[in-house]
Amino acid sequence: MTIANALRTSKTPALTFAIVGLYWGCFAAYVPELKEQIGAGDARFGLLLLGSACGLATTMWFAPVFDRWLGRWSMGVSAMLLAFAFLMPGLATTSTTFFLAMFGCGLASGLTDVIMNARVSELEAATGRPLMNANHGAFSLAYAIAAAGTGLAREASIQPAVLFAMIGAVVMVLFYRLRMKPDDAKHDGRPVSLPWGTVALCGAVVLIAFMSEAAVEAWSALHVERTLGGSAAEGALGPAMLGLTMTIGRFGGQAVSERLSDTSVILGAAGLSVVGTLCVVVAATPLIAYIGFGVMGLGISVIGPLGLALVGRMVPPSLRTVAISRTAVLGFLGFFAAPTIMGLISEGYGLRAAYAAVALLLVGLVPLVFALRGRGA
Repeated sequence: MTIANALRTSKTPALTFAIVGLYWGCFAAYVPELKEQIGAGDARFGLLLLGSACGLATTMWFAPVFDRWLGRWSMGVSAMLLAFAFLMPGLATTSTTFFLAMFGCGLASGLTDVIMNARVSELEAATGRPLMNANHGAFSLAYAIAAAGTGLAREASIQPAVLFAMIGAVVMVLFYRLRMKPDDAKHDGRPVSLPWGTVALCGAVVLIAFMSEAAVEAWSALHVERTLGGSAAEGALGPAMLGLTMTIGRFGGQAVSERLSDTSVILGAAGLSVVGTLCVVVAATPLIAYIGFGVMGLGISVIGPLGLALVGRMVPPSLRTVAISRTAVLGFLGFFAAPTIMGLISEGYGLRAAYAAVALLLVGLVPLVFALRGRGA
């Protein structure tokens, strides 16, 4: 299945992936400005981002119920909640208000992520084709465009709240197009319990992938600007480079997934990611850092989507949404745990040391892959 066909088959969740990518791409490029706006140091700013993790953890418990309750409207409503939530970080001027704003963003983002990943997994089951990488590619492409565009917006002194409001207006226009009926999978009446071992292993794979991705999203602009002396526009190219190469990697991964096993792709991608991360660690100029971020993006791009695809295929259909919600939340916690950990390491040892820790984290994918193979992945 070509990339175009995959996106056409899953056009509604792909559009939702793009919306989420727009918001987080803007947020990543605005990090230096938001950090200065609330007057927080590295460690405190990283801790404040835990507000997102708290909101995301809350999502795990009610996302499946929310999805069943709203049915075909669940993706549209969650996208609207995301639009309202992202107005808040741009308006926050104190640590408390920023923490609460990030809680709302984590809650809405996690809810949207669970629902759109569940819809893609259902489509994969119905068509018998891999679709996850193409949809996550839509996220990455939107993320890259948003990050680069936000760099120009910062140079033009456009405030974060204004840009977030503009994206929200687009979401409102697209609301009706986000309707999609969920698959009403039924079990055969026998008691079926959630296979927590499989969920935990797949969740750990997604966690490592998204922690690595978040390390670039939240701190790459600051690394380029502060450690390497780049301008605001040059700083925005850090997350933009990640988004661009993750787009290439995920769209390319759509084709690779048709030919190789998911676990083999994850192993190869992990090795590539480690090489890119080490380039970031030793970079002396923004150009070398961009190369490192780009190689990282190519590698980590396919790991998270494949972890979510694996759990969707390894559990009974009646448990798919619940399993994906648990796996997604475990994984997406990485988006918010990583900036906090990066901030703490950076405060004490600098951002080079923080990225070295990311390289060590990526090596942890190897034993997880072999454990999944032992379960029949």
